[in-house]
Parts: sequence; structure tokens; C-alpha cells
Amino acid sequence: MSERASILILNGPNLNMLGIREPDIYGKETLDDIRADCDAHAAVVGVRLDFRQSNSESDLIEWIQQARGTVNGIIINPAAFTHTSVAILDALVLTELPVVEVHISNIFRRESFRHHSYVSAGATGIISGLGARGYVLAIDAMVDLTVSKKGA
Repeated sequence: MSERASILILNGPNLNMLGIREPDIYGKETLDDIRADCDAHAAVVGVRLDFRQSNSESDLIEWIQQARGTVNGIIINPAAFTHTSVAILDALVLTELPVVEVHISNIFRRESFRHHSYVSAGATGIISGLGARGYVLAIDAMVDLTVSKKGA
């Protein structure tokens, strides 16, 4: 790994439709807008980002597995896979990396089936319901979890 910390940001199904999909729940920002905000913040705090999205559970799992030993931490918005994917949970645990789970909406104020997250069992922390800003907050949390500990 290089001197500068590296964070993998993964986005699950339908997040490529942000800005169009239920803007009353998810806001009007697109995933490209969120990526730009993350890139700008990463430059300020001095970390490298690898920002990806897939509608495929298998893509997300492969990316998580490849992260082991290559990045300092993972930020993931598993979207609908939050409530269904033990496989994503298992992959996250396998990496032995810090993980911050992000949700744009507050999943606990939504339909009851959204109240359970399999992914949370493998997450170091969770940010939910703070809109697209949650991604920037997750970067700050990951810096605290990884970069700050290097000097400790």
C-alpha cells in the first residue's frame, strides 16, 4: 500500500439511478454528484478513493475480496442487498478491514423489511439517514479509523 491511505467506496443496486429514483426519499443528487463530493473531500483529508457501483451482488463481493491487503478500509452502501446478502457480510468479515456502512435514507424509518441489515454485523460503524452527506461523514470516520491510528 502507498503512503496515502486508500478507501474503497462501494455502491449497490439502483444507486446509479439516484436523482431520478424516489427523490423525496433519496434526494436529487446523482451518484456522480456524490462521487464529486467524495473526491473533493478526499483531496482535503489526503486519502485516495476508489468509487464503484454495481447492480450485481457478485461484482460487489469480488471487489470486496480484492480489497483485502490493497486498501485501508471500505465504505459500502449495499442498498437493497443490505437486507438480503449474507454473502456480502461474509466477504466484508473476510477482509479484516474497517467497514463503514452508509445509507442515504434512515432505513429504520422506512418499511419494516428495511429495518434489518445483514451487512451491519460486519461493519465497524453505520451512518444512516443523513442524505448524500453521509458519504463524506463516512470518509471522515474512515480517516479516524485508519489514518489516525497509523501514528498511534
